[in-house]
Amino acid sequence: MRTILLLTFLLVSTPFLAQSEDEKQIRAIYDQALANGKAYDWLNHLSNQIGGRLSGSVQAQQAVDYTKNQLDSLGLDRVWLQPVMVPKWVRGTPEFAYFETKPGLTTNVPICALGGSVATPDGGLKANIIEVSGIEELEKLGKEKIKGKIVFYNRPMDPKLISTFASYSGCVDQRYAGAAEAGKYGAAGVIVRSMTLRLDNYPHTGSMSYGDTPVSDRVPAAAISTKGAELLSTTLKLDPDIKFFFRQNCKQFDDVQSYNVIGEIRGTTHPNEIMVVGGHLDSWDLGDGSHDDGAGCVQSMDVLRLLKETGYKPKRTLRVVLFMNEENGLRGGNKYAEVAQNKNEKHVFALESDSGGFTPRGFSFDCSEENLKQVQSWKGLFEPYLIHMFVQGYSGADIGPLKSEDLVLAGLRPDSQRYFDHHHAENDTFEHVNKRELELGAATMASLVYLIDKYGTIPNKKIKG
Repeated sequence: MRTILLLTFLLVSTPFLAQSEDEKQIRAIYDQALANGKAYDWLNHLSNQIGGRLSGSVQAQQAVDYTKNQLDSLGLDRVWLQPVMVPKWVRGTPEFAYFETKPGLTTNVPICALGGSVATPDGGLKANIIEVSGIEELEKLGKEKIKGKIVFYNRPMDPKLISTFASYSGCVDQRYAGAAEAGKYGAAGVIVRSMTLRLDNYPHTGSMSYGDTPVSDRVPAAAISTKGAELLSTTLKLDPDIKFFFRQNCKQFDDVQSYNVIGEIRGTTHPNEIMVVGGHLDSWDLGDGSHDDGAGCVQSMDVLRLLKETGYKPKRTLRVVLFMNEENGLRGGNKYAEVAQNKNEKHVFALESDSGGFTPRGFSFDCSEENLKQVQSWKGLFEPYLIHMFVQGYSGADIGPLKSEDLVLAGLRPDSQRYFDHHHAENDTFEHVNKRELELGAATMASLVYLIDKYGTIPNKKIKG
């Protein structure tokens, strides 16, 4: 009877002992991050000593060199650079724009060229302007009303959506494809309302594509600040015949070589199973890229440091990847996936941080229901740190190319309400990052990586069986 009671006690108490061990490890991770975190100092250097890191720029290469040196200093098992060819687009001198209500009577408005846009003629471009709320309106207007004019896309982000990323998705098509579509109707150029819910004078850049439009037929495209867009729209209602002028001298060069920066801790029992955590090292050039995505890079670097400092020895190989060229090409993410496939590497988990350094709320997962249930079973371990969101959803652009049947993809989900105040704009700078929020994000990521590594993922073949 005594043996039976002892066995019963062990069976009942084992889950609680395991949970206590997990609670202790996660507490150690948060303590280390908040008391001795390195992410904020790393970000300070990236932002204030290097600055904006546009793909192909000198600053991007400086960021590669700096982050590799920092990873080398952590005593990882291996640190290396993975070559990748990236586009090189240069903004040139600051853009300038105004609208003219009468000859000589002008009002300046803040604009910036969209990433990948062609330049205006040397003397600038001046034409009548026509406002639309989206690409779908072009067909209704037809070539007769559009030809020779500047198309002004003015659909705002939807303020009713709680997820600002959903608001962004609802109108970003006019930025990405607006110039290509307007060019089909003979437009002379394109002006796009900035992708932000805030009313301010910061124009927000971002990637755009001409598709298969011949170079000779491509029209210049620029973003206008939300205040500028509101003023322009109101003025157009009063006088549809006003003219708009803008000048930009951006240029696309041949591709240049850059690098993904990679560091790893080799697994103790399953070294051939790889877990990735990462962000993108490149940024736009208007600010210093602190939130997008310097924050994600330094958090990912600190994940490996936090696990080492707390004495955890991973079962699986943990790899930090700082991807190059997410903003205007995704070359780094595609190259990493290509090399992994060519080497027949087995990736079981990938986590990306590319939503800013704000207070972490949880994660979204691109995975099977069974893996999602497993993650959700750990929710109680995160509740003391106010982490509550474990949902099915988008993971991240750079880890997306790795997607396979058995791979669990995840994205850190910070509070999103302020993210698009800074996204791709001049005010995406270091002073807008809160040290404690950044460190909480790193600790939250490290805690998830720890749990995934300890308990593993559930392969689809096991689910089906």
